[in-house]
Amino acid sequence: MTDLITQLYIYCTDFTIALAHLLGISYYDVNALIFCIFLPSLTLILTLTLFLQRKRK
Repeated sequence: MTDLITQLYIYCTDFTIALAHLLGISYYDVNALIFCIFLPSLTLILTLTLFLQRKRK
């Protein structure tokens, strides 16, 4: 099980590094975009969608 988690971590880290190179920004900037902008925005949008769908019923 820990081998799977380790492999997943390595894959995600490699993906983030490749994305940083592709965008021409640093690894830390990509992390900031993902964890400070993208994920909170996605959480907010999904929460609002849930409330709006429940309100329609």
